[in-house]
Amino acid sequence: MSPSFSSSAGSHRPLAVRCGAFGDMVLLTALIRVLHTQFRSPVDIVTSGPWSEPLLRGQPGVGEIWSVRSRKTPYWLSADQRRVVGLLRARGVGPTWFCDGSDAARPLLARAGIPAAYTVDVKDYPLLPGEHATEQWRRLAQIMPAAGVAANSTVTGDALLAAVAPGCYLHVSEAQQADLDAWLRARDLAACPLILIQIGNKRTMRRGLRRMAVNHKYWPNERWAEVLRHVRLQHPGHAIVLLGTSPEYMLNQEVAALAAIAGVHNVADDLPIPRLVALLARGVGLITVDSGPAHAAAAVGCPMVVLFGKALPSLYRPWGTAGAEVTVLCGQVAGESDMLGIGARSVIDAWSGLKLREGPA
Repeated sequence: MSPSFSSSAGSHRPLAVRCGAFGDMVLLTALIRVLHTQFRSPVDIVTSGPWSEPLLRGQPGVGEIWSVRSRKTPYWLSADQRRVVGLLRARGVGPTWFCDGSDAARPLLARAGIPAAYTVDVKDYPLLPGEHATEQWRRLAQIMPAAGVAANSTVTGDALLAAVAPGCYLHVSEAQQADLDAWLRARDLAACPLILIQIGNKRTMRRGLRRMAVNHKYWPNERWAEVLRHVRLQHPGHAIVLLGTSPEYMLNQEVAALAAIAGVHNVADDLPIPRLVALLARGVGLITVDSGPAHAAAAVGCPMVVLFGKALPSLYRPWGTAGAEVTVLCGQVAGESDMLGIGARSVIDAWSGLKLREGPA
C-alpha cells in the first residue's frame, strides 16, 4: 500500500526541484502557477545558480527558495547542500516535482528523507511530439505523486488549465519599478522609448573564440552593427539599450563601435536581474538571440524578434501569458540549423514588421 499523506508528518506545500539556467527558471513559472492553483499554497523551490533567487523571489505562487552552488561537489564538502537538506528535513515530507533531466540533485531528496512515492519525476513523462516546454510543465503539474497526495483545489483537468493562462509569467513589483525609474532618470532615459538589444548569451564570453563550435548562439558583430544602424534610422527618437551581463559589456562596446551611431546605451555592467526584468517590461521591443532574457521578455509582455540556432523553436520559443508578438528567425548552414544562416536583412525585415509597444508619453 502506498504511504498516505499526513499534515502532521509533512507539508501540504508542493516542492519543485529545478537546477536550470536563467531561461529554464522562467519557463518553470508555468509549472509553479498550476501547482499554486491546485494546492492553494506557495510552491517551495530547490534550485542552483545565482540567478534563480533574484528572478523568482516574490513571484506569484513562489514560497521558499533554497539554492545550492553545485550538485556535483561531494556532500560532506558542500555546506550549502547540507544546509538545504537540513531545511528539507525540517520542512517534512510532501508532494515533490523533480524537474531536472539529470539525477545530480536527487541525492538531496534522498538525504532529506523524501521517498520516491512522493515524487513526480519529469523523466517519467517525456515531451509529447511538438509540445512546448511550458506545456510539458503544465501537464506535469497535474500529475499527483503515487503516495496519494491530494491537491486542495476542486479545479482539475481542463478547468484547471483554463484557470491558469498558458506560457510564462513574471510580475514586476513596485520596488522594481521604483528602482528602474531612478536608474533611468540617472541615465537621462526616463522619457525615452527604449529599444532593447540582447547580443550575447551565457556562452559568448567563455574561454576560446566566440565562433567556437559549442557556441550555437553566436551572431557576427558586423550583422548586429548593421541591424543597429537600421534601428536608428527607423526610430530616430528612441534610445537603443544593449543588455547583458558584466562579461558581455566589452562585446556590446565592440558592436556599438562598429555601428557608429548615436543614442546607444551599453548597460551590461549595471543590470541585476530584478532591474533587467523591469526594463524588459518597460521596453517597446527587443531583438535578441535565443536566451534567458528572451523568455523573461515574453513573460512580461515585450514583443521581440528572436534568433534561433540549434535549439528547437517548437520547444523553446518564448511564450508569455500576455501573448506579446514574437517573431522567430531560423537559419541553415550546409543543411543544418545554424544562427549564422540568418542574414541581417532578415532581422531588419522582421523588426520592421513587429508591432511595438508604446513608449513614455
